[in-house]
Amino acid sequence: MKVIISGGGTGGHIYPAIAIANELKALEPHTEFLFVGAIGKMEMEKVPAAGYPIEGLWISGLQRSLSLDNLSFPFKLLSSLHKARSIIQKFKPDLVIGVGGFASGPLLYMASRMKIPCLIQEQNSYAGLTNKWLAKKVDTICVAYENMERFFPKEKIVLTGNPVRRDILDLNSKKEEAYRFFELNPKKKTLFAFGGSQGARSINESISRHLDTIVAQDIQIIWQTGKNPFQQTSENNDLLKNPLIKQFEFIYRMDLAYSIADVIIARSGASTVSEACIAAKPIIFVPLPTAAEDHQTKNALALTQKDAAELVPNSDAHEQLIPKALALLQNPERCQTLSRNIQAFAQPDATRKIVEEILRLNKN
Repeated sequence: MKVIISGGGTGGHIYPAIAIANELKALEPHTEFLFVGAIGKMEMEKVPAAGYPIEGLWISGLQRSLSLDNLSFPFKLLSSLHKARSIIQKFKPDLVIGVGGFASGPLLYMASRMKIPCLIQEQNSYAGLTNKWLAKKVDTICVAYENMERFFPKEKIVLTGNPVRRDILDLNSKKEEAYRFFELNPKKKTLFAFGGSQGARSINESISRHLDTIVAQDIQIIWQTGKNPFQQTSENNDLLKNPLIKQFEFIYRMDLAYSIADVIIARSGASTVSEACIAAKPIIFVPLPTAAEDHQTKNALALTQKDAAELVPNSDAHEQLIPKALALLQNPERCQTLSRNIQAFAQPDATRKIVEEILRLNKN
């Protein structure tokens, strides 16, 4: 079987795409893959690092405000459609998969025009523009949330959940290793805060402002700041040397951090939400307000409305986030409620379900 997987732009699109490829390869070892992404986006680096070939299209999204970039969009679209057709003719895929993001639009549009079976995966509770546009053209739509009929034809929808990294599926067995890895005390409460590979300014600044309070309450913190710099308060220079504080630009062993977290602070992108459900830890979401269609807020609300998570708006983070997290750490009953409720949303077999749909579509 020859498969093209297209999409990207963010880790929330790229890592599910790689997880799908890995699972499909495990079940069908002779499958040949080609990824198609957008030139200049992170998939052009991350996909080859995962061991898969990738081609790039000259494509970007329409800006929501008046922009010179919008003037070039028609030319980018025509260029991408032409190159997408060329890629398909050369690779001759049996099936094409779209995971959202700019590049998947032209590629799956052309594939559907050429009568090649197509499947898309929508990670968010509020469908992205590209997937909404492709919905009538594809054969199968795998989703992570219920009530997606408002975006897609009901007869094409399959509720599968989102692919997640396999190493977070068994966290309880990793606690001892995790305390050693981070050099933390098993007898103390642990707060785990992260904002993705680029970081989340509001989360970082909130922690920085309240670092003295966290230390004063004898709370341990695993803190992923991301690549984007932010201004620490001058009082923090000595505090950052405290053994209670473990600050990292990037954490490669997220499974270990999840395993010993008593409370988590994070953005609410689709992959983070799916991992949080499997980790089944109390979590406070701080949605990124500039995310397309405000989908991060909608992802968070899907859980908070079921009393499965807490939410602090980005604009309120400086004042409310850390006090709320510290209060939650001191409230074991509330933590148990949140853990129990969020676990009900877990889809640990999501990747396998998506691959089963791919194999079913290929047989038809």
